[in-house]
Formats: sequence, structure tokens, C-alpha cells
Amino acid sequence: MPTALMSESPHRRERRKEARPGELLDAALDLFVEKGFAATRAEEVAHRAGVSKGTLFLYFPSKEELFKAVVLESLARPVSEGAQELAQYEGHTADLLRYLLEQWWTRYGSTKASGITKLVISEASNFPELARFYHQHVVLPGTDLVRRVIQRGIDRGEFRPVNLHLTVHAVMAPMIFLVMWKHSMAPCCSPNETLDPEAFIAQHADLLTRGLVKDVAP
Repeated sequence: MPTALMSESPHRRERRKEARPGELLDAALDLFVEKGFAATRAEEVAHRAGVSKGTLFLYFPSKEELFKAVVLESLARPVSEGAQELAQYEGHTADLLRYLLEQWWTRYGSTKASGITKLVISEASNFPELARFYHQHVVLPGTDLVRRVIQRGIDRGEFRPVNLHLTVHAVMAPMIFLVMWKHSMAPCCSPNETLDPEAFIAQHADLLTRGLVKDVAP
């Protein structure tokens, strides 16, 4: 074997080893969305990632731990990014809320990871520990972010006082509907019955902000 190839191969193997966790998460996400949690086998994830089952368990001791890692990488990160943007934003809160809803779709709803929402809702009763993990690391931070945005608008005199708990769910419910539709009914519908996600979110944001914005006294 040529010397150049011999000296190059360890580095190739090293780069390949470092890339494996990400490849495993990508493969797991694909299969979880395609088949659900219960029907996905560890062997399938390893095969799709091009590694052995032993390598999979080297990084993730169980399928449950693999699922949790997928949730943290694909779902929790967009919420964290939104929280950072909230802290830096200086404009009107109605514009901030509209922007965050648009970014929610760009970073999550439009991606394959959004199928995890449907998976958790459909399999929560059979895997309550995973549902609790999803609730703790995705639902609670996400609803807290929306709550902080609405509270910001109230504190600044831009939004009228509202029931925060109910309003947060009123904000998020149509967004959850959108991803559930995407991963269930959308593939079965004719073209004239499809929903344009961007138009849907724009309409939702318009209704929200019109309802929240405080009336200006004449």
C-alpha cells in the first residue's frame, strides 16, 4: 500500500468515528418519523447509519436514550435559539411574536424532526417516560418562551392583559395542528385541499396580534 494512503487512513477513520453520533441521530430521526418509536429497531438504525449495532450502543446504551438524544438535538435546540433572540430583541412585541412563529416553522415545522410531535402524541400512553422527557425538554421550554413573549408585550403596554396560561395554548395549538396535518392528512389530500404553512402562520399571527394588541385611546 502506498505510504500516503497508509498515513491518511487513520485520520479518515478518526473523522469517521467522530461523525458517527451525528449519523446515528440522523438515521434514528428518519426511522422514528417513518415507523414510530415502537416499530423502530436498534439494528435498523445502525444499518442505516452504516455501523454495527455494537457501535450504536457504544454511543447510546438503549433505544430510549437514542430517542432522548434525537429530541435534544432536533427539538430542544430551536427553542433555545428562540430564547436567545427574545433576550436581544428591541422592537414591538407583536413583530417579535410573528417572527418567532415564522422561525418555529423554518427551524422545526418544515423539517423532518416535526414528525416527532406526532410520534409522541400517538405513543405517549405506551411510553410515558419518553412523553415526560419530551414534555420537560420541549413543551415546557417552548410554552415558557411564548409566555415570556406575551408577558413582555403586557409589561411594555403593547398587549392588553390576558390569561397567560390559556393564551399560550391558544398560540401553540394551531402550530401543533399544522405539523400533525403535515404528517398525517396532508399526503392524503388533493392539491386544492392542502395548507400553505407560511400563509397559515401569517394568518394565525395576524389574528393573534390583532387580538392581543392594546387599543390606543383616541
